[in-house]
Amino acid sequence: MKLNMSSACLLLLLGACSPGLMAEEVAGGLLADSSLVLTQRNFYFHRNLLNNPGGQNYREEWAHGFQLDFASGYTPGTVRFGVDAYAHLGLKLDSGKGRTGTDLLPVGSDGRAEDEYSEVGAAVKARVSRSELKYGNLMPMNPVFGTGAARLFTPTATGFQLNSREIDDLLLDAGHFTAGNDGNSTNFDGALKALYAQVETGHVDYAGVAFAPAGGTSLSFYASRFDDIWRQYYANAGHVFQLDELRGLSFDLNLYRTLDEGQRRAGEIDNTTWSLSSRYSQGPHSLTLAYQRVHGDEPFDYLGFDRQPGTSIYLANSVQVVDFNAPNERSWQMRYDLDMAAFGVPGLSFMTRYVSGDHIDDSHYDGGPNGAYGRYGGDGKRWERDIELRYVVQDGPVKDLSVRLRQASLRSSAELARADTADNNEVRVILEYPLSLL
Repeated sequence: MKLNMSSACLLLLLGACSPGLMAEEVAGGLLADSSLVLTQRNFYFHRNLLNNPGGQNYREEWAHGFQLDFASGYTPGTVRFGVDAYAHLGLKLDSGKGRTGTDLLPVGSDGRAEDEYSEVGAAVKARVSRSELKYGNLMPMNPVFGTGAARLFTPTATGFQLNSREIDDLLLDAGHFTAGNDGNSTNFDGALKALYAQVETGHVDYAGVAFAPAGGTSLSFYASRFDDIWRQYYANAGHVFQLDELRGLSFDLNLYRTLDEGQRRAGEIDNTTWSLSSRYSQGPHSLTLAYQRVHGDEPFDYLGFDRQPGTSIYLANSVQVVDFNAPNERSWQMRYDLDMAAFGVPGLSFMTRYVSGDHIDDSHYDGGPNGAYGRYGGDGKRWERDIELRYVVQDGPVKDLSVRLRQASLRSSAELARADTADNNEVRVILEYPLSLL
């Protein structure tokens, strides 16, 4: 088990921050309103690559994860201090040398998945009024720097994050991060990268504002800087219309603008990408239509770690397997959701969607001497179909236990399949059980 020692040292200094407080007051404040949650996640992942000549075509692994999350209360005083910490343990249930590559488990030098991996991480926090500053191993979630959990555990990033809610309905969010850690790694000084370019940045800075007043309207704006790679700007506008007790209509617009920066380690970048989606719901049924467009001879790129992607892509057609973010790509989506509570099975839901993309073309790409993209060709096309069945236990001794069955199929034109993600069929089965211990 690996501990981030810089964070551990900060925890030891916590008491020194408030020398006038009695030890009992400090301890009482930290324990008051604290929480301790144990989450178990069981993940089966099967992917069969259909056109990956010379590569590994078959990937299948099964793993179980235990994650313990602790969030303390705060010490008394005007400036209040606390600590957040986590520990996780991942166990291999099934894998093989010829079946790795799902990113559920770390792979050793012998090409085999490790039997287990574990780590402990922490962050200190200081709070004044409704503003909070954190430093340590963090899991930010926002449109320009999002970690997110796509496998057993959420990747983490090392740095500072400031959240302020001094004004009702308004969030101010800023951060500075210098290193990352994959969800299947114990390497706290891992890379922060441009995911598709696979180019490392020294640090990432971002700032943003999100406004969500009562009435169904939401607005947000973020800006980020990946040192010597890009400057990225994001804007969002959404609104929900409640037509009556059973019917609702919503719209959501996302826009990214990305420009090269500094030493241009990923080459020249000039990219504008946006998506517009509309969702209509009537009783248990929902229908979503979305359109997404990439303007640029390079793909829309976003945060990556050593191996795994982040989740800072708030676009409608970023789905289970691919993001539909290739150069000049245009894509549309149709999605249907069904809530089975209306048919006497509360907690059971069904989703299916189809996304089709075309017009993929980087034949005019000129990224300069550091150009890192240029491999998609011209006139690329692809489609993805996803199906998901999910059940959440509503009451009883295993309340909140969830079971998800996800199936996806991807098909692409030949050159695109070699450049991005090979055609594949995949199945994921995910069981998750959160248990509050404190």
